[in-house]
Amino acid sequence: MAQLNDKAVGAVLLAIGTFVFTYYSIWTLVIPFVDVEQPIRKLFPPQWFAIAIPVFLLVVGVTGIFGFLSFVMLQSGKKAAKKST
Repeated sequence: MAQLNDKAVGAVLLAIGTFVFTYYSIWTLVIPFVDVEQPIRKLFPPQWFAIAIPVFLLVVGVTGIFGFLSFVMLQSGKKAAKKST
């Protein structure tokens, strides 16, 4: 039963990832060549966000990773200091 649930979650995550990849690819590679008057342009945010959103996510992700590593290193340093005394 658990395998079926895992497969369903995996299928949903794959579908979301495929949708996001396709949407972002169209937004960055196709929409700049479409006329401003076309109604399809209303489905996409301004081009500035195509760079700002990934940069923001990258900064938040790297900050989170280094924050986690710093926390782990501080905790292991405290344990090593406690063992040596």
